[in-house]
Amino acid sequence: MENLEKNQQTPSTEQNSNSGTEAGADVSSEPAAHADPVTPDAPAAPEVSRDETVREESAPPEADAASKESKTSAEQDMADMEAMYKESFKRFEEGEIVTGKIISVDKDYVLVDIGYKSEGQIPISEFVDEEGNVNVKIDDPVEVMVEWWDDEEEMVVLSKEKAEKVKVWEEIKQAYDNDGTVEGVIVGRVKGGFTVDVGVQAFLPGSQADLRPVHNLDDLIGKPFSFKVLKYNRKRSNVVLSRRVILEQEAMAKRAATLASIHEGKVMDGVVKNITEYGVFVDLGGLDGLLHITDISWGRVKHPSDLFSIGDEITVKVLNLDLERERVSLGMKQLTPDPWLNAAEKYPVGSRVSGKVVSLTDYGAFVELEEGVEGLIHVSEMSWTRKIRHPSKVVSVGETVDAVVLDIKPESRRISLGMKQVVPNPWDVISEKYPVGTVIEGKIKNITDFGIFIGIDEGIDGLVHISDISWTKRIKHPSELYKKGETIQAKVLDIEKENERFSLGIKQLQPDPWSTVGERYQVGKEITGTITNVTDFGIFVELEEGVEGLVHVSEISKEKIKTPVGKYNVGDLITAKVMNINSEERRIGLSIKRLEMEDDQNLLNEYVNQMATPTSTFGELLRDNLKDKLKGE
Repeated sequence: MENLEKNQQTPSTEQNSNSGTEAGADVSSEPAAHADPVTPDAPAAPEVSRDETVREESAPPEADAASKESKTSAEQDMADMEAMYKESFKRFEEGEIVTGKIISVDKDYVLVDIGYKSEGQIPISEFVDEEGNVNVKIDDPVEVMVEWWDDEEEMVVLSKEKAEKVKVWEEIKQAYDNDGTVEGVIVGRVKGGFTVDVGVQAFLPGSQADLRPVHNLDDLIGKPFSFKVLKYNRKRSNVVLSRRVILEQEAMAKRAATLASIHEGKVMDGVVKNITEYGVFVDLGGLDGLLHITDISWGRVKHPSDLFSIGDEITVKVLNLDLERERVSLGMKQLTPDPWLNAAEKYPVGSRVSGKVVSLTDYGAFVELEEGVEGLIHVSEMSWTRKIRHPSKVVSVGETVDAVVLDIKPESRRISLGMKQVVPNPWDVISEKYPVGTVIEGKIKNITDFGIFIGIDEGIDGLVHISDISWTKRIKHPSELYKKGETIQAKVLDIEKENERFSLGIKQLQPDPWSTVGERYQVGKEITGTITNVTDFGIFVELEEGVEGLVHVSEISKEKIKTPVGKYNVGDLITAKVMNINSEERRIGLSIKRLEMEDDQNLLNEYVNQMATPTSTFGELLRDNLKDKLKGE
């Protein structure tokens, strides 16, 4: 094109500036003072001699056709050159958007042919992407803006970025005028919303980002979306967008389609929209339905968030539909059969089952046999021998346990289970293993006010009551004689299987001293003992260790006394006479008075025997009188 310009007359600057049409048109319509023989509008035709004309007229038809075709081609070439020449004089307005072709790329500039006399240049920086790569190739078409041009200098300055912005503003205007959309990427957060790159920077208010408040705003950054243009001002470079409007339109369309097709019993796919303590809200397509926590699973659900997350795609069944209020109740467990329908056949009474502990209460543990079927192991059914205060002492949540079905009521969805029934009842064989009279040996497990517990078998303890510790000693507390963990011997006294009681005795290992007390203390025998207690009704006297006798207040003296308290002291030695013995009731009656009376009688008898035989009748009468008196007393 530069060679063509050298062969043509360049119009003056004034002519170009005063013309309202194209430069090429001005040159062809106005006579030029210094025009060359060849002008753009009327190129000179080559001279033709008469002989040549004659030869053409007499030429054969084939030669004539070839001549016409050659002439037509030449005319076309000339027309193309003329058009190119005119294009070279084309004038551009500053700010005009034109399409050019890249013809050269160097390290600083990109040259673009836009049909002007000379190429325009664009800084290479306008073709560099975010990663620093130059995205440009020769012969690529490109839209540019004419920033500045000079005919005299034959220079044109172009801008690709400004052309793109102009184009973006045109798209924004068209979207606003025609209720269309623009594409953009949310690039960051600002006060009150987000910044969006739509070719120019735009503002997306937070309330227009979604149908509902976004909990994690950073999730939107870096993602592309379509937006509606709420308003724009090109002079201020202000654009306000909305994504919510598009979502509302889409939701309304989906809602209408869903309402037209939904019905009770329909199985639908939906997306988890919100999660609460009582259930899950599911988007069915512009219409929300509630999946209640009780309709999620036949089994136990602590919280819906344990099973779902927002955005999960799930399949549900429409249970109830109220089109007037647009309320939809959904269910998931209804997609599978109720497991309780055949539970009685699957878990008959007496069958052994295995399950996972899912919950603990004060009264027992709930065990899941399968999804939706749970049984209760009552705390009383956990051990044959141990008294379980809380099930956590035996099992824990998540543990797998074996049990036996004790009872099942499908109509009320209840199954009673027992853990202890898995193993034999030790009380069934304990009486055979340890018959009454057997001497056992074991460690003291516990000491109480009323006795001591001795470990016999695993889970079975025997009780030695405080009254069965010693025949003779007065024990206030068993800890006076024994310590926890000490190994001792005892004799089996009784076994009550029904009440699960195992009675033991320690004193029974030795003979009962009261069984032979009658042999050692005959009635009428004089004994000496130590006072162990003084009461208002008498005095307790220890005859030997563990054997005491009572001197009743009426048997203390010949004289009538109200109480012996104050007259006798604990630890004093006294002598008394054995009046009676009751081995079964462990009682010995003593008398001090009778012993004194016996002493008086002996003294009298001795005195009488020492007296001479009287010679007078008066002496005989006196002696007889004394004897009668003594007998009366």
